[in-house]
Amino acid sequence: MVLFLAAGSAPVAVLIETYALAVSPTLAAIPLFTLAGFVLAESRASDRLLRLFHAWFGWIPGGTAVVCALLCSFFTVFTGGSGVTILALGGLLFPALLRDGYRDRFALGLLTASGSLGLLLPPAMPLIVYGVIAMIPIEDLFIGGLLPGLLLTGMVAAWGIREGVTRRTPRRPFRGRVAAAALWEAKWEAAMPVVVLVSIFSGWATPIEAAAVAACYALVTQVAIHREVSVVRDLPRVLSSCVALVGGVLIILSVAVGLTSYLITTDAPGQLLQWTQLHIGSRVLFLLALNGFLLIVGCLMDIFSATVVVVPLLVPLGLAYGVHPVHLAMIFIANLELGYLTPPVGLNLFLASYRFDRPLAEVFRASVPFLIILGIGVLLITYVPWLTTGLLALRGR
Repeated sequence: MVLFLAAGSAPVAVLIETYALAVSPTLAAIPLFTLAGFVLAESRASDRLLRLFHAWFGWIPGGTAVVCALLCSFFTVFTGGSGVTILALGGLLFPALLRDGYRDRFALGLLTASGSLGLLLPPAMPLIVYGVIAMIPIEDLFIGGLLPGLLLTGMVAAWGIREGVTRRTPRRPFRGRVAAAALWEAKWEAAMPVVVLVSIFSGWATPIEAAAVAACYALVTQVAIHREVSVVRDLPRVLSSCVALVGGVLIILSVAVGLTSYLITTDAPGQLLQWTQLHIGSRVLFLLALNGFLLIVGCLMDIFSATVVVVPLLVPLGLAYGVHPVHLAMIFIANLELGYLTPPVGLNLFLASYRFDRPLAEVFRASVPFLIILGIGVLLITYVPWLTTGLLALRGR
């Protein structure tokens, strides 16, 4: 508003853009998917999923670390970048890692990094917000994020395998009967992402309708079937926590769209495009500069405000350098995922410090190896566009 007033115009654009955001037809997917994640976090779904992943992957060297990466990634898909994963699963997974012989520092870093692993996997909230702002079909972002999301999760899991081999941590022999029993016990939770994705890609539901399906599915399975979330005792608290989180996100987005409106009014995208084309002639160099720029953005801004403010500036640049819009989206979100581990505003660092009662500096030192690993993953996503566009090409998009 100050910038608009300084330019001699009324800041009415802030209100107009906020209203446009509020009536966006895809915005409803954010609170609905968030509600599904909060309901899962309130129940004992994490215990069942832990037993499921242990039974199926515990035989791998470093199996407990692999299980932690998979479980955190699963939860983050539905809770977004809210930090609920660290708060909900930290008390369960940290003792399990220490009990199996993993170093305290490794366990702290693993859980801090894993709290944002699922941000590229459908139907994570950042994908939806990016689609709303960049006006890209959300289904395309879901498809494009699948392989990059699995890549980052696999790289963190591979580092866990290395730790398991080095520390000679115990391995659980695979027993078909135990694995089948664990799968049956966690069948409702394990089927949830399948139900959501099948409903979208079969054409039965739009992404917004699939979000409603996910919320209803979580409520029915955890309230009516497992009866672990009480309608009277627990559900009001879950709903209020969800509303508070989503309300905070919407306030951030509203302020950010106002700033974006000012930048567009001053033709900042055009000026940035002109400057970039004048100084950067290579597509490879552009992608490298983009990674560096987004890493700085991730250090200073949260992922939601960064999406609203920065994406409108980057979309014309991506088109000018021949970067596929979905590929640009994956580069952006992957870089911002690194922001959760970088000071000064890395959300995972603060939440892990609070959850595990450790100094912030100690949490950051423990996270450095995972920051490097995820950084390598970001470079792979950037310079191997097939990871993003390969599945889209098979679908003819």
